Amino acid sequence: MVVAVATPAVSQFLLRPFRLSPSIPSYTPFRLPHYSSLSTIFHFKSHHHNGSSSSMFLISNNHCSSPSSLNVRQQFKPVAALGSDLPHPIQPEEETAKAIKQWDWWTAKFAAAANIPFLILQLPQILLNARNLTAGNYSALSAVNWLGSLTGLLANLSLLSYFAKKKEREAMIIQCLGVVTTYIVITQLKMAGAMPFPYFFLTSLVVGTGLISNFLNYCGMLPSIIWGIWEDFITVGGLSVLPQVMWSTFVPYIPNSMLPGVVSFALAMVAVVMARTGKLSEDVVKSYKAISGWTATLLFMWMPIPQLWTNYLNPDNIKGLSALSMLLAMTGNGLMIPRALFTRDFMWFLGSSWASFLYGWGNLICMYLCGSVTREFFLATTVGLFIWIGLAFWKDSEAYGHSSPMRSLKELVIGS
Repeated sequence: MVVAVATPAVSQFLLRPFRLSPSIPSYTPFRLPHYSSLSTIFHFKSHHHNGSSSSMFLISNNHCSSPSSLNVRQQFKPVAALGSDLPHPIQPEEETAKAIKQWDWWTAKFAAAANIPFLILQLPQILLNARNLTAGNYSALSAVNWLGSLTGLLANLSLLSYFAKKKEREAMIIQCLGVVTTYIVITQLKMAGAMPFPYFFLTSLVVGTGLISNFLNYCGMLPSIIWGIWEDFITVGGLSVLPQVMWSTFVPYIPNSMLPGVVSFALAMVAVVMARTGKLSEDVVKSYKAISGWTATLLFMWMPIPQLWTNYLNPDNIKGLSALSMLLAMTGNGLMIPRALFTRDFMWFLGSSWASFLYGWGNLICMYLCGSVTREFFLATTVGLFIWIGLAFWKDSEAYGHSSPMRSLKELVIGS
């Protein structure tokens, strides 16, 4: 509950080390609709074509009586963490509806603004590859491992599907940006001969299918059976890649093996077959539908770990990190946090907070301790990050009329 961040050699995939392609999650599930009047609030359930349902608020001019409008203080029941792809916003009191609408508008703008730092992160690598291709220096592109880029691309497609299902435009744009820019890098690698053509062809087919499927699903034009097949595909892909990447991070300190990926692939296929044949209970099926989003989120959350592990083993490598890249990663994810908090999407909040603190700020801590950045730069970024998080919780609690920001955190984690 995403956009690639260029990282130095982060982990080993399958039989050899590779560089994870920059990919950072950005979530924005469920948003309240914008209307010109806030006189009456109705609560209803919308049933999507894929079988899922989500609660929404309709703010209307009509002063008709409605059973749900008689108790505007009623809140939703807590939602389990694995079910956080189904939003659980808190029903606002009528007098706070205007404040909530304003906070909704601002958080959406913050999420949209995150495209700027994420785009800046990708452009230098694309331009450098283009210069090397023009100069005929094809060997330079071999430094960017296509397996790492492919991993990041899969994560972006998974999160794109997550937000397309939730009709979150800003988050979809960010994930589309990640898919397109990463695909450009992969295309450059193919032009340099650094990526085999069969893999490039299959990647192109998956990217094209994914973008078209998500666009049609967002517009409500895709049959549910086709969307279900696509979701099964990204679920199996995510569950297969994540354990292998986690295992490969610590090679050669642990044996180099493909076993984690093979075992997780088999388990994922069993889960898909059981879900499609009706062998799973309704609660398990709800959790199953959230797996693709969670695997993509966990994949992005794992990205800082290999880098920090590399920093620990080889402190001299820290000098090769870019402080600007770390700052942009921290900023892009930080801009997502208010929206995640407002929409009460724990998955998105966890992923964005983790990437902002552990990837961006965590690497800045390592760089500061090793003398790669000045004290003034580190203190300024630290103070700015914590003030931003504090303001997000304060404004959210103020919009919902809570007496304490801790109430917003409680609703985010357990629902009410």
